[in-house]
Amino acid sequence: MWSSPGSPFNSFQNFNNTQLRFTAQGSADIGDHAFLIGFEYEQRADRGFGVSPSSLWTLGRLQANRHITNLDFSNPTITEGFGQEIFSYDRLNSSPGEYDATLGENQSFFDYNLRESSGLNTDGVDELDFDNFNPEDMSLNFFSADELLSYYMTGESYSYYGYNHYGEKNSRNPTFDDYFTERDEYGNFTRPVDAFRPIYISGYIQDKFSFDDLVFNVGLRVDRFDANQPVLKDPFVLFPAVKAGEEEALELADGAHPESIGDDYVVYVDDVRDPKSILGYRNNTTWYNAEGVEISDPSTLETSNGINPLLVDKNKTSSLDISSESFEDYKPQNIFMPRISFSFPISDEALFFAHYDILTKRPTTGLRMNPHQYVYLEQIGYTINNPNLQPERTIDYEVGFQQKLTNSSSLKLSAFYREMRDQVQLIQRTQAYPREYRTFDNIDFGTVKGLTVTYDLRRTGNIWMKAAYTLQFAEGTGSDAQTALSLVRAGRDNLRTTNPLNYDQRHTIIITTDYRFSNGKNYNGPVVKGKQILKNTGANFVVNAGSGTPYSASSVAVGTQVGAGNAILDGSINGARLPWQMRIDTRIDRDLTLNLGEGDKAKSYQMNVYFQILNLLNSQNITNVYRFTGNPDDDGYLNAAQFQQDIAAQNDPQAFTELYLMKINDPRYYALPRRIRLGLMFNF
Repeated sequence: MWSSPGSPFNSFQNFNNTQLRFTAQGSADIGDHAFLIGFEYEQRADRGFGVSPSSLWTLGRLQANRHITNLDFSNPTITEGFGQEIFSYDRLNSSPGEYDATLGENQSFFDYNLRESSGLNTDGVDELDFDNFNPEDMSLNFFSADELLSYYMTGESYSYYGYNHYGEKNSRNPTFDDYFTERDEYGNFTRPVDAFRPIYISGYIQDKFSFDDLVFNVGLRVDRFDANQPVLKDPFVLFPAVKAGEEEALELADGAHPESIGDDYVVYVDDVRDPKSILGYRNNTTWYNAEGVEISDPSTLETSNGINPLLVDKNKTSSLDISSESFEDYKPQNIFMPRISFSFPISDEALFFAHYDILTKRPTTGLRMNPHQYVYLEQIGYTINNPNLQPERTIDYEVGFQQKLTNSSSLKLSAFYREMRDQVQLIQRTQAYPREYRTFDNIDFGTVKGLTVTYDLRRTGNIWMKAAYTLQFAEGTGSDAQTALSLVRAGRDNLRTTNPLNYDQRHTIIITTDYRFSNGKNYNGPVVKGKQILKNTGANFVVNAGSGTPYSASSVAVGTQVGAGNAILDGSINGARLPWQMRIDTRIDRDLTLNLGEGDKAKSYQMNVYFQILNLLNSQNITNVYRFTGNPDDDGYLNAAQFQQDIAAQNDPQAFTELYLMKINDPRYYALPRRIRLGLMFNF
C-alpha cells in the first residue's frame, strides 16, 4: 500500500465519498383527507485518486534525460562490423563544461528532482541510467501535474479529483479557474480538481381521500437536481465563437445573413486563422449551409483543414489552449412528477384500479466533470464524460381488475405500460472543434408493456400460496449507456431503431407456496406421546421460471479466448434468445421460544432454526452463451475452417485444444448450482 504521497512507487487507490442529507416528513388528517408531506436535501462530495506503479516507472523512463536526447550528428564515430561501416553518435552537450543553457528549457521536472535527490548536478548533461535506480529512490512528487496527466491521457491508470495530483486530499475547494491558472513555485501548473459535489433537493405532498366509492391517492413530487459543476457552453466548439449577430460575422456576410439564421447561431468559415467567407451555420445540433438551408450532412461544411468555426481568438487551435471561459455553470433541472392512483369497487366481489406515475433517476454514467479530458482532448482516443447530462425519466401507467373467487382467494389482472425517456447513451460528437470525440447524451428511449395475472390464496388450513405470470415486451434504442459503441465505431450512431432490451424476459412465472403447522388448539399435525412434534414448523417452496433473455447472434465464429476474428451480426440486434431457466428454492424452519432466568428476571427470546436448499433440483441454468454457436461451452473457434491453420501452428495443437476447451467452459455462463444452508436467527 501507498503509505504517503512522498513514498516510493507503490500501488495506491483511494476513494472518499461523503454525504450530507436532511429529510423531514409529516402527516395530517383533515376531514376525509389524509395528507403526507416530505422534504429531502442531499449533497455528495466524491473524491478519488488512483495510480498504477508500472505506468509510473515507464513515465519516469521517458522523462529522465529528456533534454539530452539529441545526437551530435556532426561528429560520428565509425566502426567496422558485419562487413560494413557502423555510425554511432554521442549526445549533444555530453562533455562537462559544454552545457548549453537552452537545454534546461526542455528538462523535465522529474529529471531535475531525480538528479537533485541523487546528489547529482541538476544542470548536468550526463545520462542517467534510469533502470539502475531503486523504486525506493523515487517519489511521485518528482513529477509535475502535466507530466503525469500527459501520460495518463494515453490510457494509463492515473486519475484524481478531490485530491491533488500527489494523492493528498485538497485542503481547500479549488475553483474551476484554478485548474487553468494555478502554478507552483517552480512555475508548473498544479491542475487542482475539486470533489464532485452534486446537489439533490426534493419535496412532495400526497393526499388520500375517498369520493363516494372511489378511493384516490393523489400526489406531486418536485425534484431539483444540480450537478454543481462547469459544462461546455458549446459541446461542438471548445473555444468562444463569434455568433451570427456580431459585427465580424456580419462583415463576412456583407451585412446580412439569410432570414433563417438567428443572431445566436454559430458561424462556420473557410479558414480558422484567416476567415474569408462563410460556409454555413449551426443552431445547437441543426446545421445550415451558407444560403441558410438546413442540411443533414454537416461534413459538407468541412475544408481540407476540417471544420472551421469563426473563433473570437483565431490563435486557439489546440485543446491545450482551452480555458475556463469556454464553460458555464450547470443549469439545475426542476422536474415535476405528478402521481395519481384510484380504485373503486364494481361489486362486492370485484375491484377496478389504476395509477399514473412519473419517476426520475439521476444520471449514473459519465456525468462527473473531468477537466483533464478537455485539455488533452486531441491526445486521447476514448470516451469522455458529459457533465451536462440530464436526469432520466420514466412514465408509468397501469390498470387492473381484481376478482374474489372464494372467501380466501382472489384473481388479479393488471396491464402496464412504461416509457423510459432521456436515457443516457454513447454518441459521437462529429464536426466538433478542434476534434470530434465520443461522449454521452440523453438520446435513448424505450418502452416496457405487459400483462400480469396473479392468483392469491390466503392461508387456508395449513397452506398459503401466491402464483403470478407476467407477459412482457421491453424494447428500446439501447439497453445500457454503451449499447451504441459498435454503431459509433462504424459511423452509424445516427441510426435510432428499437430492439428488444437485454432484460426483455418475455415470460416470467413465480409460484410461492408455504405449508405450516400452528400450535396450541389450532395445531392439526401429528402428535406423538401427547406432543405436537411439528408445532410452529413449516416449509415453503419458491418456483422461479422464465424464458430466455435476448442476445445478438454472430454469423462467424470468433476465438474469444485468443482474440481471433471479429463477430458479424447475424440477423437483428438482440434477435436470438437464451434458453428457459427454472429454479426451485425450499426452506424448512421452526420457531422456538427460549426462556432464560427465573422470577422477575425471566425473559423469553424467539429463535428460528432453518434448513434451506437453493436450486433444489440442481438445474443447470444457462445465463450466457457464445454468439456463434448459442452454446455456453463452445464458441466455434476449434471447429472453424478459417482458424485450423493457426491451431496447427501451435507448439502442441492437442494440448492447445484441451486447454482451450477448459478455458472456454466458463462457470460464469451458468447460474449457481445447488447450495445448502443451515441457519439460526435469534430475536431479542
